[in-house]
Amino acid sequence: MTERTEGPREETTPADTPAVSRISRRDFLKISGAGLAGAALLGVAGCGGGGGGGGGSAVGITFATTPDPTGTFQTLIDEFNSQNSGQIEVTYREMPPDSSQYFDQLRTEFQGGSTNISVFEGDVTWPAQFALPGFVLDLSDRFTEEEQQGFLEAPLQTNVYEGGIFGVPWRTDAGFLYYRRDLLEQAGISAPPATWDELKQQASTVQQQSGTRYGYVFQGADYEGGVVNALEYINSAGGNVLDPNDSSVVTVDSPEAREGLTTERSMVEDGITPQAVSTYKEDESTAAFLNGDAVFLRNWPYVYAQAGDSAVSSITQDQVGIAPLPASSDGESVSGLGGWNLMINALAEPEVQDASYELIRFMTDPEQQRRLATEGSYLPILQELYDDQEVQDAVPVVALGAEAIQNTVPRPVSPFYSDMSLVMAEQFNASLNGEEDPETVTSTLQQELTDIIEQGQGLA
Repeated sequence: MTERTEGPREETTPADTPAVSRISRRDFLKISGAGLAGAALLGVAGCGGGGGGGGGSAVGITFATTPDPTGTFQTLIDEFNSQNSGQIEVTYREMPPDSSQYFDQLRTEFQGGSTNISVFEGDVTWPAQFALPGFVLDLSDRFTEEEQQGFLEAPLQTNVYEGGIFGVPWRTDAGFLYYRRDLLEQAGISAPPATWDELKQQASTVQQQSGTRYGYVFQGADYEGGVVNALEYINSAGGNVLDPNDSSVVTVDSPEAREGLTTERSMVEDGITPQAVSTYKEDESTAAFLNGDAVFLRNWPYVYAQAGDSAVSSITQDQVGIAPLPASSDGESVSGLGGWNLMINALAEPEVQDASYELIRFMTDPEQQRRLATEGSYLPILQELYDDQEVQDAVPVVALGAEAIQNTVPRPVSPFYSDMSLVMAEQFNASLNGEEDPETVTSTLQQELTDIIEQGQGLA
């Protein structure tokens, strides 16, 4: 999440796209067959889609991503097509903004043997999930250790699964605290909050003095972004969902996890955050902040660029400050590791795979990474750009990026994550909206996540 997993909007689906159905991991493995053998069989049905480059014509590839509100993705694709005219032609396909819907749509197409998508960006939790059934290409012979030099280590490791590397980092993400610099200064507050308690105190003070409608908004809806936000509270309190040393062991039923969820719920109970936050995704929370209705916002780096766009923002970048997320009273600032990797459809024809990797090399080149940062406010995945003066001058959020990424905690890395995420999203949302208390939620999750892992392991 993403990672940007934006709010709901009407989607149009191409006629050749199968209808999306959400099925369990067990059914997924039964249908698709685990491993490369299952993928090879499915590939028979999918030959021909995505466009081969026979007869001297350009190799046609389809590149799928989540929506990009900055327009930077399309600009880079147009430039790539211009540079490779007559050789490679990229068609851009925009996928659902909700990462869970996006994942389901990809999974459904791959299960049907489709090659309509050649190369795609995927959430950092996806490589293991698509690698197990053989739906994405192992890039070990292309993305060698030499080519990996210079990439940030945390995003790089999200692509590693059972000795292979199934994607290339494209853009990384860390959650930040956006705040109204001007309103804090008017209230005599000299620095943004370092702890969650300080955030509540500052938000209340500013609300009383300025009349700002909300103190703090974030992403709390029943979706992947809600999982990321809840995990930030849990991790900042010292809790985890899985054992960091053994991803088959569930550890969510702990005092630390309950403390984190209690803190999240307290934002609503103490009147700092609206009850409706349990329905907020990126779009809703960002709109509240950019409309001037919130003192604080938790969101991804791209929001800074939107604050400079008068068409969508009633406040200016000069009024916006950026800081690390607060910590618990005795903990450290923790941000969920978001971001997106580029992966290649293992069912595509060899020339399409080769052309797709050329697009990946272009998109991860330092110059394109610089443009993603300066034009889109996306955090780059190359270490050298965090010291790039042009990038630092254009995007203040990048200066915080290196520090924030050092404090990131990835979501649970598991080939069964999609089912785990659905359960966590539901339970975390129930805690936030007051339907269930944190003790009940962590106990329920302990059992349900354990069952998912045991069932998945029995079928793999």
